[in-house]
Amino acid sequence: MLLGLFMMPLHPPHRPIAECYDRDLDQLVIADRLGFSEAWLGEHFTEKWENAPAPDLLIAKALALTERIKLGTGVTLLGMHEPAYLAHRLAMLDHLAHGRFQWGIGMGGIPTDMKLMGLDPKTARERAVEALDVILRIWAHGEGPFIHQGRHFRIEAPELDPVTERGLYMKPLQTPHPPIAIAASTPKSSSLRIAGERGWSPMSSALLSRTLLPAHWDTVIDGAQVVGKTANRNDWRIARDVFVGTTSVVAKERARAVLGRNFETHQLASRIGTWQMQAAKHDPAMPDDEVTVEYMMENVWIVGDPLECEDKIRSLYENVGGFGALLSVTADSDDPAWDHESLRLLAEKVGPRIEDLGGDFKQNQ
Repeated sequence: MLLGLFMMPLHPPHRPIAECYDRDLDQLVIADRLGFSEAWLGEHFTEKWENAPAPDLLIAKALALTERIKLGTGVTLLGMHEPAYLAHRLAMLDHLAHGRFQWGIGMGGIPTDMKLMGLDPKTARERAVEALDVILRIWAHGEGPFIHQGRHFRIEAPELDPVTERGLYMKPLQTPHPPIAIAASTPKSSSLRIAGERGWSPMSSALLSRTLLPAHWDTVIDGAQVVGKTANRNDWRIARDVFVGTTSVVAKERARAVLGRNFETHQLASRIGTWQMQAAKHDPAMPDDEVTVEYMMENVWIVGDPLECEDKIRSLYENVGGFGALLSVTADSDDPAWDHESLRLLAEKVGPRIEDLGGDFKQNQ
């Protein structure tokens, strides 16, 4: 099993923004040195707790500070962008990354992001799908002018003139494009069907209880079978809030302070009475007020000493039928040493204990 990071990122609003980015970069450098395989950097425009409106800029700087770790958007909110511009920006980033860029995409967005961009939530997914189609077609385009006349975008790119060398020419370094992963946050996300159809990597959100995750993989299989493809569980990434401590007591105290602050101060207010609260429950009949920090710590998050975290990862793996990569959601403790120690313990003490997980899976299982 691969270990990676999912950097939403999460920062308490009192933290100066420049310091937030410095802390993110420090964690990425440490993760690179520890051998984490990949990191996915989130994108939001109006989330003060998740202050990364341009993850490609953070990725570009992180590329210069790291050597091996693959970096990706986690995710590009497709409907928020003009696709011709985005296609060029990401293609340039792929060249800068020399093969270390992965493109994570999402079809939705939070209401305040959409309002900022003047978008109608009712057509957001349709706009995102059209943007994705345009970007992939631009990257695959050969000779001649490029013309797209869609509902949301009108694009006419000139043919490359061999004399002036002006026209449509920019493509990613990786062919036909960087590896693509598609995020799924809702229990019945149709994005996973697209992942199965296209052979892209599915990424399941840390919001979801383990009881909902098997259905995610079933949807990937359904999409793959429609087009005669075989889905591979090694491509499946599952995100989880993870906090490892030298002892169980230390881990739980720190998780209660850090993950608990995120949950109670940032996440809880927007989840009460919504599908997001329901998605965290192992039993749908649970009242919302029973979804506490203690409940999350015992049932959704992965918290404990290295042996406890190994057991919880194995339990998750067995419950969902297997997956290829665990993405640890990065935290922002008041003492950065807590976060750095958790990453080190996850890589050096937990990682070797779960190396046997993964490998060959039966087709479409």
